[in-house]
Amino acid sequence: MRGKRMAGAVLGAVGMLASGTGMAQGVQSGEPQTLLATPATVAWGYYWAHAKPVLTVHSGDTVRIQTLSTCGSDERLEKEGVAAKDIPSYNEAIYKEVKDKGPGGHILTGPVAIAEAEPGDVLEVDILKIDIDAPFACNGFAPGRGFLPNDFPYGGSKIIPLDRKKMIGHFAPGIEIPLHPFFGSMGDAPPESAGRINSAPPWMHGGNMDNKELVAGTTLYLPVHAAGALFEAGDGHAGQGNGEVDITAMETFLTGTFRFVVHKKQHLLWPRAETPTSYISMGFSPDLTTATKLAVRDMIDFLVTEKHLSSDEAYMLTSVAVDVDITQLVDGNVGVHAMCPKSIFVH
Repeated sequence: MRGKRMAGAVLGAVGMLASGTGMAQGVQSGEPQTLLATPATVAWGYYWAHAKPVLTVHSGDTVRIQTLSTCGSDERLEKEGVAAKDIPSYNEAIYKEVKDKGPGGHILTGPVAIAEAEPGDVLEVDILKIDIDAPFACNGFAPGRGFLPNDFPYGGSKIIPLDRKKMIGHFAPGIEIPLHPFFGSMGDAPPESAGRINSAPPWMHGGNMDNKELVAGTTLYLPVHAAGALFEAGDGHAGQGNGEVDITAMETFLTGTFRFVVHKKQHLLWPRAETPTSYISMGFSPDLTTATKLAVRDMIDFLVTEKHLSSDEAYMLTSVAVDVDITQLVDGNVGVHAMCPKSIFVH
């Protein structure tokens, strides 16, 4: 199975075999389930170990999850020039009816419980497909926010038309941006002791990672801290630059198709990911240096355990072959991700 093979590759640092044999729990088959975004199926601004699941599935199941953008209410979008017919119909009811909000601002769909998941496990999230559900994206900044708040002490916003056939965003005359849709926020519940946490800062539960590498065809691995894992997704992006410096990307409405696989008793500390071409480690902290150290140390740990290098060799290989990139600079906890190319391993 693809999920088992990839899990073995990226999770070697927590003791998995390369084949993953015997590590996946309760793999199922069947048609994908669909979770629509409604007032009853969203978590507005939080991840929480005590959140009530809106859907329960089993390890190996596939779920299509519909999500909102962070662009705002129908009224706001229409004032900014978006045609009413272009706004997904489910947006208005959620803005009007959901009263339980905060402490953050992201409207996340879920949580989805995976029945077999328990604290100390790892949840594999295979991102099978991502559909863009609206012909526009938005970008904006506000006073006191973003990476350069003193340079831009006011607010600004922009609607970006999206050509979903050509997969291009028309930013301005003569400027066309290729679309690479991904979810800015994908995560599970934090440890119970953390309480109901703000959806904005990414952490060990994943959450608002804003990692543009996590497109369709990639896999995310999350440590499980609560029964059922309690996966949520949202904050859809049609594209983004590393850094996300004004605090938003090309924000839009997405539907994602995810396959969930539980790996028992793996004890992963920080999220990891795998693309068809790279292994990815991540670090999150209010301090950029600390976030970088977390990502680099986790990559070294991966290379030692999975690729059987000495710690000295892993440190040196990270220096000569691994890209250490700033994921985002604006979400309270900044993010850094280290990308190790698979192509360097020739045997």
